Amino acid sequence: MNQAVAFDQAQGSGALRLSFAQASATGPRTENQDAIRVATPPAALAASKGHLFALSDGVSQCADGGLAARLTLQALAVDYYATPETWAVAQALDRLLLSHNRWLQANGGGQPLLTTLTALVLRGRRFTLAHVGDCRLYRWHGGQLECLTQDHVWEQPGMQHVLKRALGLDQHLVVDYRDGELEAGQSFLLVSDGVWATLGDNGIRNILQDAQTLQGCAEALVSAAHLAGSQDNASALLVRVDDLPAAALGDALAQLDHWPVPPTLRDGQDFEGWRVESRLGQSRQSLIYRVRDAQNRPWLLKTLPPSEHDGQSLLLEEWFLRRVQSRHFPELHSLPQRQHLYYVMREYPGRTFADELRQNGLMPLNQWQEQAPRLLRAIGQLHRRNILHRDIKPENLHLGDDGELRLLDFGLAYCPGLSGDEPHSLPGTPSYLAPEAFHGAGPDARQDLYAAGVTLYRLLTGHYPYGEIEAFQHPRFGTPTPASRYRPDLPAWLDDWLLKLLASNPQQRFETAEEALLALEQGERQAPQRPRPLLEREPLRVWRAIALGSLALNLLLLLWMLKG
Repeated sequence: MNQAVAFDQAQGSGALRLSFAQASATGPRTENQDAIRVATPPAALAASKGHLFALSDGVSQCADGGLAARLTLQALAVDYYATPETWAVAQALDRLLLSHNRWLQANGGGQPLLTTLTALVLRGRRFTLAHVGDCRLYRWHGGQLECLTQDHVWEQPGMQHVLKRALGLDQHLVVDYRDGELEAGQSFLLVSDGVWATLGDNGIRNILQDAQTLQGCAEALVSAAHLAGSQDNASALLVRVDDLPAAALGDALAQLDHWPVPPTLRDGQDFEGWRVESRLGQSRQSLIYRVRDAQNRPWLLKTLPPSEHDGQSLLLEEWFLRRVQSRHFPELHSLPQRQHLYYVMREYPGRTFADELRQNGLMPLNQWQEQAPRLLRAIGQLHRRNILHRDIKPENLHLGDDGELRLLDFGLAYCPGLSGDEPHSLPGTPSYLAPEAFHGAGPDARQDLYAAGVTLYRLLTGHYPYGEIEAFQHPRFGTPTPASRYRPDLPAWLDDWLLKLLASNPQQRFETAEEALLALEQGERQAPQRPRPLLEREPLRVWRAIALGSLALNLLLLLWMLKG
């Protein structure tokens, strides 16, 4: 299996340009149980997920090592590109490898399906490797050869080729991950143990130095290993970084160089196919217009004020919204002819929860119990895509006339690896910020759950659980005031559920939105119980007893007066 290919990550200058070659030979064995996989997706997917290069060496003592190796690389190539684009590379690889490990264990027909794996993802200006087993990944640059992986074999004499880690070997898979910066001109070499165990680092280095072409080098490594006496399959995959992209991932997606901020728009003006009705709102970071399309349907156009130039944040906000499109988020327009920096989302008749609270007062308990699960489902959808909202509050929850709850305003949304915060910044509304955020803790899913708890508490009571917090204040958090103090109609189990969402210690909160939703839906049957006052449990019996007691006392007084 020999191949040499050169390709670009994207069209035009400043792209990630890569070349690769591969070679594999069976050698003296009857079957080649090595497998090589290269995934070079279209430019848009390569920009978000990168290019994948992988080598797998099936364990011959198992049921079918070659099958295990081939199936592993097939699952890796397919499943990796199906993971959410907002997941970090290592996170996506780890999720799917853990799942595939369980599959290998369950489908060996009573015998183990074992294989090693070394995978390399090149995305933008960085690389990420995932490794388990005894294949190796080397970095070759400027005449220096560096092994980036560790062999997972036993070190005792006579056991140097016995694996202590492999896919399918143990229920609890442990994969090594490493990432770093790419440099133009460097190469990465993936080789099976049939190559490195025979040639050693010096032999590999000599072949790399003498090679005239990538393909010639890959073939020379495999051939030299067998000529030197290797009794195993031998495989080599060589990848060279020819050129690096000039911009980071966010810039590449945003295309900021092509989209200027729109001019100030006037009522009644036509702008890129939109009829401007009015300016709806403006803040320091954003400007929103009410517009209509050619079919006279209402939309909201969001852009930047003329003085604001942080276009990456605006388009990252749009990018997040496009990846969570569902009933709980605003619909976005595709904008095929956009020439300026903005995005357009549908306008829905209805009102925010903040408007509802101001106009109609506290939310009835039955309505609250309808909306709380919807909010948790929306948050769960975000978190499963590795996005944190960071500004959940009644002002950003919209209740449409169609009965749907929608989570608005992704201006502060955060995704690890894509978003960045200034040091010591506190994005969000102070009264809804989790206690640990005031002490410098990084963004976390439980902070969104805390903000959801404050929101739900406020809709029920009109108060904040720890009191209102002003900007630049350094609050202290003790024990939140139970919502039942303001809402006697609140069941005890629901009171406890809210208190868990609002715990000042994040470890005492629900870990995920799904866990909080499950506890809410199961309600009184599984939630911890605490005794409720008799008056709350049996008000009719209590008042009847009081009335009878009062009547008996009055009769006694009457008899005493008659005797007197």
